[in-house]
Amino acid sequence: MHGANRTGRPFTGDHAGVLLYRTLHDYGFANHCGSAEAHDGLQLLDCRVTNAVKCLPPQNKPLPDEVRRCNRFLAAELAAHPPQVILALGRIAHAAVVAALALPQRGFAFAHGARHALPGGLQLVDSYHCSRYNTQTGRLTAAMFRAVFDEIAAALGEGARARRS
Repeated sequence: MHGANRTGRPFTGDHAGVLLYRTLHDYGFANHCGSAEAHDGLQLLDCRVTNAVKCLPPQNKPLPDEVRRCNRFLAAELAAHPPQVILALGRIAHAAVVAALALPQRGFAFAHGARHALPGGLQLVDSYHCSRYNTQTGRLTAAMFRAVFDEIAAALGEGARARRS
């Protein structure tokens, strides 16, 4: 309601975006560290941010049926813009990516910091969601999130590590 639905850009203007966009900037995937409005000049570099669901679910927690209904949109996005590495923010995003790629869920268990080799050389990296709840309770710290981005940099090779500040 305050983020993507208001601005048209995922995680823009909400608490989860603070850690996400700051870290994207620190690792060279964004031209600045904040994302408050759709027209704030933020440019993503060699990355894309999307959602597993395309609507604001009740209590901001999508139901399995909503994820299933939106999965064809995620599959189409991944097909149209094939990535090298996908960062899944949370178990729901992880399962949605696996489903969008028509892979069996049982072969790819979610775990914070896990890196999964997928067909075609694609890598899936898992992180706890950067929600206000997870960051305020310490379930996800900035250091833990940076460690996930270190995994992404390793998956992308030396070029990505050289961009890190």
